[in-house]
Amino acid sequence: MPHTGCMGSALTTIGLPVALGIIMFGLGLGLTLGDFARVARHPRAVVVALVCQLVLLPAICLGLVALFQLPPVLAVGMMLLAASPGGTVANLYSHLFHGDVALNISLTAINSVVAVVTLPLITNLAIAIFDPFDGQLGLQAAKVVEVFLVVLGPVVLGMLVRRIRPGFADRMDRPVRVGSLVVLVVVIAGAVASNWAILVANVATLALITVVFCAVSLTIGFLVPRMLGVGRRQAVASSFEIGIHNAVLAIVIAQTVIGSVELSLPAGVYGVLMLFVAGAFGLLIRERGTTTRAAGTTA
Repeated sequence: MPHTGCMGSALTTIGLPVALGIIMFGLGLGLTLGDFARVARHPRAVVVALVCQLVLLPAICLGLVALFQLPPVLAVGMMLLAASPGGTVANLYSHLFHGDVALNISLTAINSVVAVVTLPLITNLAIAIFDPFDGQLGLQAAKVVEVFLVVLGPVVLGMLVRRIRPGFADRMDRPVRVGSLVVLVVVIAGAVASNWAILVANVATLALITVVFCAVSLTIGFLVPRMLGVGRRQAVASSFEIGIHNAVLAIVIAQTVIGSVELSLPAGVYGVLMLFVAGAFGLLIRERGTTTRAAGTTA
């Protein structure tokens, strides 16, 4: 297993996986099997969003990595981030900017399942292309099982709790959602603090590419569905689902599954900057929507 950089000790080995577990459990608490079935109501929106997420974004990220000429380990870190699905923050932003949150929940559910296959696939492809670990293999079968347990285990547990105790799940929904957001901020801040020196050394290299990647992801997630006839609220949901990647998941896989702090740096930088980029994008599309509606009423 490749180790680069100094590991964040207890934060990395215990804090990060526990934090991700809470976030994914919270996600599961809000899911039912009906959320998967609901996809049938918006098949076009779902198919378009998934193609953007699984095909278009990794290809664009690969292009950006080549354009910015990132060192191999950071290049793989960017590809790992691109392969990570959306998460609870995407749902929150979608709610704030009047997206179809139900569609977000369905997309997150599907993405979390699909990511178990696509995330190791894209990451291993990136490791094969950039070879940051001098020929050592990336995510082998045992590691893929680890990814599966990290991603889906807590989600399934949350769904079971909702199925058995729906009242409890409803009561816990808001506290767990707020707690997930707090945990997300604390964990990213902790990961940044514990690897401050290595982060500062690389932030100049990573700040621009992560901002560009986030902005491009959000834009594609909104414009491609709109061009293909998807409704505005569904396009808003799609843009945040595609544009806001699960940075904590990428950090956990980089640091605890693959064992490389440097590999987690793009996700660490992105995790902080993405909050501002997504907020600005949300305001932009909201303003455009208001202007368009106003023009329509005066016409």
